[in-house]
Amino acid sequence: MSLPLEQVSIKNEVLSLEVLNYGAIVRNLRFHADAGSPMDLVLGKESPQGYLKDSFSIGACVGRYAGRLSGGALQIDGARYPLPNREGITLHGGERGFGRRFWKIASSIPNGKEPEVRLEYKSPHLEEGFPGNLEVAVTYRLVANSLIIRHEATTDRPTVVNLTNHSYFRIDRQQGISHYLLQLSAPKRLETDKRLLPTGRLLPVGDTDFDFRTARPLGATLLDTPFVLDNTAACAAQVYSPVSGLRLKVFTNQPAVVVYTPKDFPSICLETQNYPDAPRHDHFPSSLLLPGETYLNESRFVFEKDCKREV
Repeated sequence: MSLPLEQVSIKNEVLSLEVLNYGAIVRNLRFHADAGSPMDLVLGKESPQGYLKDSFSIGACVGRYAGRLSGGALQIDGARYPLPNREGITLHGGERGFGRRFWKIASSIPNGKEPEVRLEYKSPHLEEGFPGNLEVAVTYRLVANSLIIRHEATTDRPTVVNLTNHSYFRIDRQQGISHYLLQLSAPKRLETDKRLLPTGRLLPVGDTDFDFRTARPLGATLLDTPFVLDNTAACAAQVYSPVSGLRLKVFTNQPAVVVYTPKDFPSICLETQNYPDAPRHDHFPSSLLLPGETYLNESRFVFEKDCKREV
């Protein structure tokens, strides 16, 4: 039985956040500048009910496996687990994944020095075909000018897990994002085929359109690309708007970031996660979660404003 649609708000002196119990969705994230009205940092629907029919995972926690899985099934310990798929591809955890399910609001601290909200979801064995009873938690915490998103999961039998947040970021009020400057600590990317499935090859980004090691404008480039992060770099990604003077910095414990710039509504997704389709490629970082282990994806999104510019 579905839970009633609920919304939780938390805030500090710099940021305010609204989260839904449906999909653990980040509905609103606002930056409160010294002057002017608050800046909306993510795309959102006009009403909470608008998310019930959303097919773009706007602001949602996606899983059990973010990104694409190929083959229409998993092989774990000699057992085969069929997955819902379209032409052999399972996207963002299947037909509904975690982004179209009701979560439990486990706790909430609405304000103070480090306000936070924690949501929990119990995914039963063979939900969307995935093995194991999986207990999942997502915690959103505001610390000064940072949003920290912490994904955790435990299982009672071997399974695969890859969770991420799917917010569509906007850091100014312009219609497009071609002027955004993107910088990635990513010396390589995953080669993908026409269906956006990884081929297994890791390609250097040097002298290609995928080289963002030095900040440069997005221009007309449309990305739906897994980038391999340099694990020695402190900051994984940066996006800067010369119009607003806002800079978004991303720090993560994950090995990759999928950068997605959709054509239909200009914005940028920075999906910190494991490699897409990792179970199909032995040389990719393992996504296997065993009983007794705890999956952890902790990413920090830091918003800084150039004091010389108004938002």
